[in-house]
Amino acid sequence: MTDREIDAGAVGLYLDLLKRTLTNTLYTVEPDTDQENELEYVEGFIHHYIQGPAVSMLPLSRFDNLQSCIANVVAADTPGDLIETGVWRGGACIFMRAMLKAVGVADRIVWVADSFEGLPEPDAERFPIESRTHQGVVMKTVYNHFAANIDEVKSNFAAYGVLDKQVRFLKGWFKDTLPTAPIGPLAIMRLDGDYYESTMDSLTNLYDKLSIGGYAIIDDYGEDSWTNCRQAVDDFRRERGINEPMIRVDSKCFFWQRVR
Repeated sequence: MTDREIDAGAVGLYLDLLKRTLTNTLYTVEPDTDQENELEYVEGFIHHYIQGPAVSMLPLSRFDNLQSCIANVVAADTPGDLIETGVWRGGACIFMRAMLKAVGVADRIVWVADSFEGLPEPDAERFPIESRTHQGVVMKTVYNHFAANIDEVKSNFAAYGVLDKQVRFLKGWFKDTLPTAPIGPLAIMRLDGDYYESTMDSLTNLYDKLSIGGYAIIDDYGEDSWTNCRQAVDDFRRERGINEPMIRVDSKCFFWQRVR
């Protein structure tokens, strides 16, 4: 089923409604990811996502990107499951599973990988920017290091009717869970681990499983003021000789399609 076929019918209406409920944009407007005033954006982010009922912090543009990638791998029959590393309240993974269900795909797993305890402590000597962010008042007391426990996430899946055998949870730090997780081929890997080491752990353990034609989506590639995520991706791509172009979703999120 192509993007055009999905958008034209009841499935498209369902997915649009799903995106708007997950992002809390049915009756409100999401913060503008690309606005220049960072303080205003953070204030809006806290009010809309952290203090609000949103199940995902992804803006609609990133859900549109995810929908397009899923539609592409399904239409092209690109082998593999879907995974997100770093899920917060589970919104993007809920969308993955719901879309697979809506288009009748019964042979792909959605992997939900997270510590379910928040972000790991960065190495202060190697990544001082991340360490300062991690220890900052906003991250500690307002964001709570983006912690959402596994029972809350499972409850969100159940509320949307998609907590089933095609969903698998990987609880723990990526460095501990991903090397031995029973994950086969992947068609989509969506990385939202925020920090350098979480991003590198995900790339190192998952990229070789990404099928040709599959997608690697990096949620925080454009975030330079508080994380070294971009450095991790650039280091990995350079070391592995990956030269597929990085494609912009918005000012913060980029992705590429594996071609070799």
